[in-house]
Amino acid sequence: MKQYLEACKAVSTHGVAGEVKVELWCDDAAFLSRFGHLYRGEAGQGPLELIHVRPHKNMALLTFAGVSDMDAARALVGTVFYIDRSEARLPEGHYFQVDLVGCEVKDADTGRVYGTVKQVSRPAAQDIYTVEGPQGESWLFPAVKPFLEQVDVAGRRVLVRPIRGMFDTAEDGDKA
Repeated sequence: MKQYLEACKAVSTHGVAGEVKVELWCDDAAFLSRFGHLYRGEAGQGPLELIHVRPHKNMALLTFAGVSDMDAARALVGTVFYIDRSEARLPEGHYFQVDLVGCEVKDADTGRVYGTVKQVSRPAAQDIYTVEGPQGESWLFPAVKPFLEQVDVAGRRVLVRPIRGMFDTAEDGDKA
């Protein structure tokens, strides 16, 4: 598992006191505020001490130690910031979306393997898993009850209860 996870990206400055506006790639500004440092590289390079986080519309405004004016903040625009997984405290039953990628998707009742999770997105109120089948076919799976039975990140599997047609190709659906 990756040690450093993408959390946000600096998109602009805010004001003249060095605040950086970021696009959030994590749950929300409150989650980000739990970290003492953000890193400028996927291997933990360039740590910056995080002084303050506040929500701003659907983004967040960050204040870093040593970044006290607009020019210093502007130098960070375009930077992807990472969190250290070891600093994260997730509630029981919660997990990072990146940890789902590669998990086997299996029917909880029949044991049929549909494929593996290739991507997790959140275009609306719930997560959508892109599941790739053994022949390269792909399906979008809504990760909601009653379809999602269990996520076992440690066991690298996701147990599902799909409705008829959810994992059928167009040809399979035509035969029904």
